[in-house]
Amino acid sequence: MRRIDLVIFDCDGVLIDSEAISARMLVEEMRTRGIEIDLEYVARHFLGRSYPVVLKVIREDFGVDLPEAFEADYRRRLLAAFEAELTVMPGVEAALDRLARPYCLATSSSPARLARSLEITGLSGRFAGRISTASEVARGKPAPDLFLLAAERAGVAPENCLVIEDSLNGVKAALAAGMEAWRFTGGAHFRDIALPDPGELRAHRDFARFEDFFDPRPELARPERAA
Repeated sequence: MRRIDLVIFDCDGVLIDSEAISARMLVEEMRTRGIEIDLEYVARHFLGRSYPVVLKVIREDFGVDLPEAFEADYRRRLLAAFEAELTVMPGVEAALDRLARPYCLATSSSPARLARSLEITGLSGRFAGRISTASEVARGKPAPDLFLLAAERAGVAPENCLVIEDSLNGVKAALAAGMEAWRFTGGAHFRDIALPDPGELRAHRDFARFEDFFDPRPELARPERAA
């Protein structure tokens, strides 16, 4: 069992319950442009990917030239939906409070979307100065670049990092970086979307509740105070 000196959290679908909202909004936005996709298509192609990659895949798969205003329109509508619906994932804050190792955040979200998401869910203060985004690396997930950047910034060897991810692309990225990977499956999108089978690239552990986060690795938790 490897030593863990840093826990790297993905954001969307892990810290915040955002992926089902994002998928629904993307399907609706595509429909206004005459493009029909479903939630399974979104999960298969886009979960864990940056927005530029999403646009590239749509252009290639459907042969459409999306207008320049498309991205801004989508982001505006998405943030409006976040304002009304976005919540922190149940149990996350308690897990962060108990965590006995340094932690950080590494995400495919844009810096602007991430900042607002953390503000809405009250997590901004917990991750101030601990954030890496895909905009800072040449290759996004499933390449390992983002997680390697987060580890480098923390001064921790990749083999001593634990990554908490929900997407298959994120798990692939963590494994490619030589890190331990746990897949969180408690987000609303796991109820709404049939996600692809990971095949051989499976996480070291799947878990669906942050209340169970420390069960296999109790040494990662601070000792609980006696009543």
